[in-house]
Amino acid sequence: MPQQQVQIFDTTLRDGEQVPGCKLVTKEKIELALALQELGVDIIEAGFPISSPGDFESVTEISKIITNATVCGLSRAVQKDIEVAAAALKFAKKPRIHTGIGTSDYHIKGKFNSTREEILQRAIQCVKWAKNFVDDVEFYAEDAGRTDNEYLATVVEAVIKAGATVVNIPDTTGYCLPHQYGEKIAFLRNNVANIDKAILSCHCHNDLGLATANSIAGVMNGARQIECTINGLGERAGNTALEEVVMVLQQHKTLGLYTNVNSKLLNPLSRRVSDTMRMQVQPNKAIVGANAFSHSSGIHQDGFLKSAITYEIIDPVDVGADTSKIVLTARSGRSALAFRLHKLGYQFNRNEIDALYTAFLGIADSKKEVVDEDLHQMAEIFATTNA
Repeated sequence: MPQQQVQIFDTTLRDGEQVPGCKLVTKEKIELALALQELGVDIIEAGFPISSPGDFESVTEISKIITNATVCGLSRAVQKDIEVAAAALKFAKKPRIHTGIGTSDYHIKGKFNSTREEILQRAIQCVKWAKNFVDDVEFYAEDAGRTDNEYLATVVEAVIKAGATVVNIPDTTGYCLPHQYGEKIAFLRNNVANIDKAILSCHCHNDLGLATANSIAGVMNGARQIECTINGLGERAGNTALEEVVMVLQQHKTLGLYTNVNSKLLNPLSRRVSDTMRMQVQPNKAIVGANAFSHSSGIHQDGFLKSAITYEIIDPVDVGADTSKIVLTARSGRSALAFRLHKLGYQFNRNEIDALYTAFLGIADSKKEVVDEDLHQMAEIFATTNA
């Protein structure tokens, strides 16, 4: 069975920018948009044009310089929003308007004080408005994760009939369990008569730490687009992390799915986004965290030094990371100590390592990490003492 592509829709510049303190100026957005294009993402959501003059300018300028990726602008199901988005996208080689409305009863009643039938008509109308300006229209059913599946199927079928080319099924509150989200996508695939005329998209939030798992469950059940951000940036607990879903699909080839992302650029771009948006990446973050390829436990270090695959399923080179690190702590063993001393140019035999190890543990118990300077000092003292 031939592999199928999962399109990567990057919303770092829109949803990711909604993190407090991460606001970008137009110049920064342009630079990151070019880097995202180089990474190989398929769609760049450049902003929410009607939200501010600055966002309108950013979407306009990004539209002018992006040549390969689709450039997308967000809007509400409001005619003026859509007109402004279309104006911002007028220079785009591949423009897409992303419009939609909440479909869960929580949104219909609590947010809009409306009815399901009225929301259905608004959904149809916003797609028709957008279709007047661009061929590529994506509809989002906000809070689809908590929307009744039968009603959601009705909405999806109607917006596809109105011209939507992509239908976004957001787990806006990060509520779904992976099997629930996967079943929702499967339900739509099996119960929407015209589903073959549109791409289903996963847009999952991380409120319960399940965004990546839910996105993967979605594509395993027929979705063919994942909406995500570099470093998992986004409101509240964040969005699906681009680097995570890309590497899950790359590692699990038996799923028969692939992306066009150049994984070797993941770590450099992660650092660039972190610096530009002034948002530090947690050290234990998958794929791009500082500790993602670090080993400090003696058991792990011994296994890794014998064969890297015992404790690393990804070669750091494949994601543009620095080489794997052996971190020396009080949990480290003799093999790790010998390895680091050898790297520093010392040639000690097994008996000497045994003797050095006692001194090493004395240092390690007093420090969080034993660094090269400590090892040099320890080795020189040992050499002098045993001369």
